[in-house]
Amino acid sequence: MTMINLSIPEIKILMVAGLFLLGIIAILIGIFILITRSAGKEVRTLATQTAKLARKGMAEDVAGLVGNASSLLSATNELVRTSAGIGVFLAVLGFLLMSVATWLVLRIS
Repeated sequence: MTMINLSIPEIKILMVAGLFLLGIIAILIGIFILITRSAGKEVRTLATQTAKLARKGMAEDVAGLVGNASSLLSATNELVRTSAGIGVFLAVLGFLLMSVATWLVLRIS
């Protein structure tokens, strides 16, 4: 078994490189979530069908159907906002991790 001899500055550089890599991964996942989840086909289909259900409930004067359809629409809006919030959070977190890694590299050098 071979032992790798690393000095303290080399270990610090490896740790900072790992931090920078985690930042890149977080940004990519955040952007992926923003692209796929916020404007997903399923969410649009659900919103369209719920709007049709609400119109049918109003046309046939069924109050319960309209109430349930409106609560479903608000839940759908909340789902989109939550997904977008998670995506933005991950993107900002990734940017912060990359910024901290850059700052640490400048301090190590």
